[in-house]
Amino acid sequence: MSKVKVGFVQMSCSGNKAENLAKATERIREAAAKGAQIVCLQELFTSLYFCDVEDYDNFSLAEPIPGPSTDALQKVAGELGVVIIASLFEKRAQGLYHNTTAVLDADGSYLGKYRKMHIPDDPAYYEKFYFTPGDLGYKVFKTKFATFGVLICWDQWYPEAARITALMGAEILFYPTAIGWATSQDEATNVEQYNAWQTIQRSHAVANGIHVVSVNRVGFEQEGAMKFWGGSFIANPFGSIIYQASHENEEVFVQELDLGQTDRYRTHWPFMRDRRIDSYAPITKRFIDEA
Repeated sequence: MSKVKVGFVQMSCSGNKAENLAKATERIREAAAKGAQIVCLQELFTSLYFCDVEDYDNFSLAEPIPGPSTDALQKVAGELGVVIIASLFEKRAQGLYHNTTAVLDADGSYLGKYRKMHIPDDPAYYEKFYFTPGDLGYKVFKTKFATFGVLICWDQWYPEAARITALMGAEILFYPTAIGWATSQDEATNVEQYNAWQTIQRSHAVANGIHVVSVNRVGFEQEGAMKFWGGSFIANPFGSIIYQASHENEEVFVQELDLGQTDRYRTHWPFMRDRRIDSYAPITKRFIDEA
């Protein structure tokens, strides 16, 4: 299919897991009613962003994948005939946890999962306390409507991840995300951070000649100390912003993408053709200490 309608759900979350799943389900239904064929939810949508603290009690939020949340969403996907991208806290085994996104096809089948590869450890983003780095490698999912790749939040800053996923045949890159501003920071700092976040992802669209869909949460958490900045957006293969969501409000948005544009962009700006793959071996080093 050359054209596909993608939807994203930008929402706030509560501390009630069942409530968040129900809310996300209603938003998926809203997106489907608007014509969406693929719907992407934000990172860790069934809970508040719990990684702001290192608290062992938060491990109780995790679940197996496949598991209860994917079972529920598979029914919704099959009923509505939509593909669902669902970011969840995965309990793989006792004491082993991942930040994982499941992909459910339009017939309700479970296609597989991607485990977040790059794990941050910053103030209020203590993800290394909770998540083991992904070990499934980069993934593409061949769904009824499109073949796409999923990367998760901190993965956004790494062009290597986007490139490898594109080389595997992804027609769209989806980035479920949870990122925001510390409310103690000044406005200029906040604007600069958001611009950097959007710019790096737009560059992935340009470098790989494909659409990028980045889906963030919105609203205040951590008792008002963190404001998740929303600003979910869709960029075309030239990095132009097709749509950008509000920084303040929840949104369900649907956009038709013409995947046939990829061939035109890659033909006129032939970055794939001109890659010097014979020269890239040093990229696998941690740091190049010798000239």
